[in-house]
Amino acid sequence: MSTITQLHIQIDERKDELIDLLKTLISFKTPAPPARNTEEAQQYVAAFLCEKGFAIDKWDVYPGDPNVVGTLKGTDSDAYKSLIINGHMDVAEVSPDEKWDADPFTPIIQHNAVVGRGAADMKGGLAGALFAIQLLHEAGIVLPGDLIFQSVIGEEVGEAGTLQCCKKGYSADFALVVDTSDLHIQGQGGVITGWITLKSDKTFHDATRRQMIHAGGKLLGASAIEKMTKIIHGLQELERHWAVMKSYPGFPAGTTTINPAVIEGGRHAAFIADQCRLWITVHFYPNETYESVAKEVEEFIGNIAKGDLWMQENPPQFEWGGTSMIEDRGEIFPSFEVDPDHAAVHTLIGVHSMVLKEKPLLDVSPTVTDGGWLADAGIPTAVYGPGKLHHAHAVNERLDIDELVQYTKVMVSFIYNWTHKKKGDQ
Repeated sequence: MSTITQLHIQIDERKDELIDLLKTLISFKTPAPPARNTEEAQQYVAAFLCEKGFAIDKWDVYPGDPNVVGTLKGTDSDAYKSLIINGHMDVAEVSPDEKWDADPFTPIIQHNAVVGRGAADMKGGLAGALFAIQLLHEAGIVLPGDLIFQSVIGEEVGEAGTLQCCKKGYSADFALVVDTSDLHIQGQGGVITGWITLKSDKTFHDATRRQMIHAGGKLLGASAIEKMTKIIHGLQELERHWAVMKSYPGFPAGTTTINPAVIEGGRHAAFIADQCRLWITVHFYPNETYESVAKEVEEFIGNIAKGDLWMQENPPQFEWGGTSMIEDRGEIFPSFEVDPDHAAVHTLIGVHSMVLKEKPLLDVSPTVTDGGWLADAGIPTAVYGPGKLHHAHAVNERLDIDELVQYTKVMVSFIYNWTHKKKGDQ
């Protein structure tokens, strides 16, 4: 009997330990917003990895919100494939009026599932990967390729702890994001937020409105709020054009949406509104970039502005993205495609098929993850984690225990097989 088969048997026999590990991770209250609350949880992961021989890099992305990266150097790093396992420690916020069956951060077992905030998104993925690492360590298995474990912050609020890992230079031959995918192997579309601002350097009293809108007034002025309605109509026209002209396998037609999410404008009732700001959220396909999509929006709205006499003098201004929905009200999630011919994808398909006795689905996530930043850094990437998306962020969020057990078996095999693959092999 092979060592990996023996580890699979251990996972079945020791599933209570696996469940307890997930319960422990859930018990750390790490919702974002408010964020700034992952220090204790991240220190737990750092200590866990340190005990397994990992070198630890821990630094604050924001005060109280550190990233943890553990690196287990392989015995022959130059010759064998390296792997990044990536997951986020923050979880979705919990509103005071949500009717949970128990405290969201005191996990319970209910209908063969672990119930608690973050069970599906995505502390289940973290727990399965960490338990796989524990079993490999206990078995005395030495990996020839490097294994890098990233426990990051800020995914729920666009703060992209993963981006900070990329900026620090962490890289590998493949990255697996253990976020919610129901054990599908997934790429994703992307999201970018933006602010469109109309602002005049002239201010006018409310009593001058007649001169702006009726014959003979001879005052070139306008309400920035009313002009913003032209831009909103233009965004709707562009959205419909995209729905007709763009498509991507696995996505329903019209997934490329432009949501006018928030509008702010005006001073008070005695003024003509001299400023209006519109906050939009734009979804795009895996074969598009956030830069190209932002450019399309700017060009289309710019042409609308050229046809308006007031906007010719007061053209719309654009601000795209941001590093935090909390700090600067903006975010970016790059898109990425999974290469079905990549050797790591073949390896993952093989071990999944062996454990679950069926081939995994290769498709695209209807949501977004930090995987886009890893792919944006040039690392071949896929999302593969336990949990169903309709349980993520939900009241009584849950993760099926059998799915967690199967996932952990896949992770044991995948970590072992991929880091034992020579760099020249395809």
